[in-house]
Amino acid sequence: MTKVDIISGFLGAGKTTLIKQLLAEALKGEQVVLIENEFGEIGIDGGFLKEAGIAIREMNSGCICCSLVGDFGTALIEVAKQYQPDRIIIEPSGVGKLSDVIHAVERVKDEAGICINAATTVVDVLKCRMYLRNFGEFFKNQVESAGTVILSRTDTRFATPEKMEEALALLRPLNPEAVFITTPIAELGGKKVLETMEGVRVDLTKLEPVDEHDHEHEHDHEHEHDHEHEHEHDHDHDHEHHHDHDHDHDHDHDHDHEHEHEHHHDHDHEHEHHHDHHHHHHADDVFTSWGRETIRRYSEAELRDILMKLTDADEYGTVLRAKGMVADEEGSWLYFDMVPGEQDIRKGEPEYTGRLCVIGAELKENNIAALFGV
Repeated sequence: MTKVDIISGFLGAGKTTLIKQLLAEALKGEQVVLIENEFGEIGIDGGFLKEAGIAIREMNSGCICCSLVGDFGTALIEVAKQYQPDRIIIEPSGVGKLSDVIHAVERVKDEAGICINAATTVVDVLKCRMYLRNFGEFFKNQVESAGTVILSRTDTRFATPEKMEEALALLRPLNPEAVFITTPIAELGGKKVLETMEGVRVDLTKLEPVDEHDHEHEHDHEHEHDHEHEHEHDHDHDHEHHHDHDHDHDHDHDHDHEHEHEHHHDHDHEHEHHHDHHHHHHADDVFTSWGRETIRRYSEAELRDILMKLTDADEYGTVLRAKGMVADEEGSWLYFDMVPGEQDIRKGEPEYTGRLCVIGAELKENNIAALFGV
């Protein structure tokens, strides 16, 4: 029987960092397959994890819900039978619902010979209030469905004790039965993290039910996403876009620049993007992605300027994540990752071509393409 560990978390929460630590410190000697269910038509994260030497199955349907009810289950059966691994780690899309992933695994568990071992959600303490306010339906589901909630950015370089308490006060009522890990995972260590995750049984009775009929009806479009669908959805779709420039962007932490080239800027605003919580939305009703392959070269300074503009300017929509890898002017490669208020640019291995991906809500794709110059 293959164990399945689901590690969810909103965009940029630290899922990849956690997986790398588990692989390095707790899962040596086990045959592990990682399945990424990436939201966005161009696969990026697989490149980031390549160094770990893990078999990666990227699924970039551009429509995460279809992946979950359709080819996700097929892929899971295929991976389990082909590799017969000791463990499958599933890293769902940052904007997906954890309950949907758990349901999808449960549907094929007998045929695949698998069992859910752990369902964990990683939450960035500095951004949880913002995400809860703006994308509550999705963020709450990830917390409510988890057995273990791991708080990231709890290092004193980032979060004050007050910020930690504020985050716990928001999160604990959503899932009183969950185990909350508040010690920084770098201090706790991968073995202790895994031991904690595995000690919590997944309670299937508390999961949000899946409306299969609704799924089939809404997604009977055979993936005809030409990605010019800049939310052609009616805007009485209960997710009007508001930009209330509220102070406190959940990153009033100490800017410790030892932290791997991270760039923090004090634009201190929250993008208000409210949703009617009485309706069951799917990720592709609310979120969209823009992706492009490119041979264009960028300097690090130019890339930083682009990433800063993406979150500072309303003309690009509500950008929640930008990531990719591109060649620089000297022929080296730059890997970048951005969430609101933070950006990380680092040197990386050459890729077969440059790739750009932006994820958010009501993205203005033409403006984003012009900003990147592609």
